[in-house]
Amino acid sequence: MNKISILFLVAWCSMATAFAQVDRSKYPEPGPAPQINIGNPATFTLPNGLKVFVVENHKLPRVTYSLVLDRDPILEGDKAGLTSFVGDMLMGGTTTRSKDELDEAIDRIGAHISASSTSANASSLKKYNDQLLDLFADVLFNPAFPPSELDKLKKQAISGLAAAKEDPNSIVGVVRNAVMYGKDHPYGETETEKTVGNVQVDDIKSYYNTYFKPNIAYLAIVGDITASEAKKLVNTYFSNWKRGDVPKHEWPLPQAPTGNKVVLVNRPASAQSVINVGYPLALKPNNPDVLGVSVVADILGGGASARLFQNLREDKGYTYGAYGSINPDELVARLNTSASVRNAVTDSATQEFIHELKRIGEHTITQKELDLAKASLAGRFGRSLEQPSTIARFAINTELQELPKDYYQNYLKNLDALTLAQVNAIATKYVHGDNVQITVVGKTDDFADQMARFGDVQYYTVTGEPEVKVAITDASITAEGVIAKYLEAIGGKDKLTAVNTIRIGSEAEIQGMTITMEQLVDKTKQIAVQNTKLGPQLLSKVVVTPDQVTVTSQGQSQELQGEAAAPFQSLLLIFPELTYTSDDVLLELDGLVKVNDEDAYKLKVTRGTDTSVDYFSVASGLKLKSESELSGEITIEEYAAYDGIQLPGTVSIVNKMMPMPLKAVTKTVAINGDISEDELK
Repeated sequence: MNKISILFLVAWCSMATAFAQVDRSKYPEPGPAPQINIGNPATFTLPNGLKVFVVENHKLPRVTYSLVLDRDPILEGDKAGLTSFVGDMLMGGTTTRSKDELDEAIDRIGAHISASSTSANASSLKKYNDQLLDLFADVLFNPAFPPSELDKLKKQAISGLAAAKEDPNSIVGVVRNAVMYGKDHPYGETETEKTVGNVQVDDIKSYYNTYFKPNIAYLAIVGDITASEAKKLVNTYFSNWKRGDVPKHEWPLPQAPTGNKVVLVNRPASAQSVINVGYPLALKPNNPDVLGVSVVADILGGGASARLFQNLREDKGYTYGAYGSINPDELVARLNTSASVRNAVTDSATQEFIHELKRIGEHTITQKELDLAKASLAGRFGRSLEQPSTIARFAINTELQELPKDYYQNYLKNLDALTLAQVNAIATKYVHGDNVQITVVGKTDDFADQMARFGDVQYYTVTGEPEVKVAITDASITAEGVIAKYLEAIGGKDKLTAVNTIRIGSEAEIQGMTITMEQLVDKTKQIAVQNTKLGPQLLSKVVVTPDQVTVTSQGQSQELQGEAAAPFQSLLLIFPELTYTSDDVLLELDGLVKVNDEDAYKLKVTRGTDTSVDYFSVASGLKLKSESELSGEITIEEYAAYDGIQLPGTVSIVNKMMPMPLKAVTKTVAINGDISEDELK
């Protein structure tokens, strides 16, 4: 199994006199912050409870409609992932139009319509207002929810989840949330292949019938339209939407840990660690401190000039980038900082995160930092005003989040008015370097011992479950016994020993291209060959004999020596486990763990300087997963029988030398067939 394995041009003459009159060594004093003229929306409410906001903007002949549903967060439980399908299912066709007909009608007028579980948007030229709203209303009020569309979406989601389980950045988010909020909290539950598979069309319909109600809906209309025109259109297309009772949900406020909590996820194939340091906090969007908090967050981790970036990248050289944020939320806010660093500096980088969190809360923010953060936030705010969707969001947020009516009009004025003392006081109030959750995904063998100095270390799986390693107290269960059961499960010692040659052909896809891998082993001649091709092009060839390892890539051959060659010797062994009882192999049974929800024996295998970890099913005896420095992490998804021998049929491979995970499917197997001399060269 282990074998399957980047202006100015200065005009000067006529300005001499003027230059002499101005001191160019000083920056000009900033002018007063402008008040933003967004315009107060006209508002009205339909008898069914739909609240409407109209913001006139006649610069372009376009109109945008933004609908938001104000529901509480919900726990999806054993159908986690359900809400992620609702928007695409709404766009999957209506009772009067198929998906293709709907898409064609939208394209015909150059419009855009999209939807999610809590929102929907539509926009077009003003002259197509009626056609647009006819389509928008059809999507919102007459969805067909075709089962074929859900089947397609579920397949895509399951494929995405499989890839996410191999992506350290995705893993750190899943595990952080599961531990910080708990899996019984909407922000902490995890989508899995199983929960996605549980979602049925009736579940989508039930969600739609429960939550798509006008009495919890807000509609913002922005663009080339008057309030009277908007009112007429809304009455025409939305007045028949029936109101209904919508369930309320209350959730406890997650608390920061008492003392630091260190959460580790082991990814043996990772060359880097992804570090996330943060904690939950109470900070609602209408809290008067929010603007000051956004300044503090920008100084801490908002970009290349921020403290985290300057420390971890520019000063220490631990990472390409380190960032942080503080995100207000109606339910629970979160401070979040993160970076990807070399495994060897994981603990050192973690120390710098904690140092910067402590330092910023000690009244250390300077006037220069404050001015830079204000300029950055003002620039982002100004650029956001170019999008009609921003104006719509402002109108809805003002109502939903109970903001002052002039909040956005006075945003720049209030930002400019923040003093250094105020910002330092806010930093002290909200930012601290103790009682934090430290979540790290990486090769934990390289840094786990050093991380214990930060707090209690706990191990988790990639899906956010505690990794429980159970000690084996039954003396009759031994490493040798686990291996014997495995050999029997795949065919038995006699049958395996009788295999003298094997040829295995497998395929994998990467970025739409098919890679073929061929493995040839002749036990009698003691030669193994691995060929990897992209189409007809040979990418690499490895030839192994007991005395020599030759690697050829792009026409260049290299002989590996010493420790570099040692791991490749295992390629000569068709079934390496047959040799595990020999004197030069050390076996260590390291308890019971879960592998893809299946109980497994964890077995450490050391041969010379080469160490690997194998996981064997308690129930079947079959190998479920293998981890090693050379091959990375290989998970066997299914077995297939060839001449009475069980061999891996589909495996997923994660290796630090590959840009992304691969799924390899075995296509051909020839046991005890002829292998020519030329093929073994």
